[in-house]
Amino acid sequence: MRIGVTYDLRADYLALGYGEEETAEFDAEITIASIFEALASLGHEPVRIGHVRALAEKLAAGERWDAVFNICEGLKGVAREAQVPALLEAYDIPYLFSDPLTLSLSLDKAMAKRVVKSFGVPTADFAVIERIEDADAVTLPFPLFLKPVAEGSGKGVGAKSKVVNRAALKRVAGELLAQFRQPVLVETFLSGREFTVGILGTGEAAEVLGVSEIVPKAAYVGAGYGYENKETGWEDKVDIRPAPPAEAAAAGEVALAAWRALRCRDGGRVDVRCDGAGKPHFIEVNPLAGMRPGYSDLCFIAERAGLSYRALIGRFLESFLARHPELKAQREAA
Repeated sequence: MRIGVTYDLRADYLALGYGEEETAEFDAEITIASIFEALASLGHEPVRIGHVRALAEKLAAGERWDAVFNICEGLKGVAREAQVPALLEAYDIPYLFSDPLTLSLSLDKAMAKRVVKSFGVPTADFAVIERIEDADAVTLPFPLFLKPVAEGSGKGVGAKSKVVNRAALKRVAGELLAQFRQPVLVETFLSGREFTVGILGTGEAAEVLGVSEIVPKAAYVGAGYGYENKETGWEDKVDIRPAPPAEAAAAGEVALAAWRALRCRDGGRVDVRCDGAGKPHFIEVNPLAGMRPGYSDLCFIAERAGLSYRALIGRFLESFLARHPELKAQREAA
């Protein structure tokens, strides 16, 4: 198949003057090169597309692909991750990973929590602050944990995120509202262990690939796996290790239920954290998980499960082709 690849290259945005934290979700060149190498080794013809505007230009010029491998995060708006798949659907071009509804829903952490909660998936009690006056109406017991409602890569999560009184709640909420210009998610603080769960597949065919535990080291910043812990010398701040079997099973059950409730597809990651009694709760889902070899959580999970990078990309394609039997038949005939 001729497979286009959509992505946001971090270096491009840095060159335009965007900051390190603003571009934290975007990809390094090594990620794009690795995906191309894997697709080619699997017998496909990968073609560079780039970001959503580049995609629009190529579509308008008449260029087409048999399928698109989409890892484009987008830059503007709460539906930014949905822009590429929505455009591809308008042109009837099939693509890997989740659809516009799921991507918009999962990026808004509060909306995602409402949906998974309706399916019976445990998640911490929460409130949303859209303006600073809303902080006075928050009745959840302290301590609480604050983060922007629609950011990834730990942006907005740091040393101040855990608050223990009303004054700190209002101060931190005000800072987040000013910096990110979006609502703030306020959650009951979960004091237990934290896990990230790799998942492959779609619907009933989805399965847990593996579970990592996020274990803080002495230099860990704050009380959550935030931007500083992920981006600035993470090896000194956190130990990412295989979760023990019992904890992995419990976290995996919650993650898989959330994955199916949100109708995620093909592959990605779900973050889970335990309360003080050790009960796992859904935190958030990443249906466009990072795929940088030797760096991204999903790649670590795949390696421990015995999957090479090439095999991981192959598993994504297997799930995609199961959703598109017409393409699978064409490939087998070829």
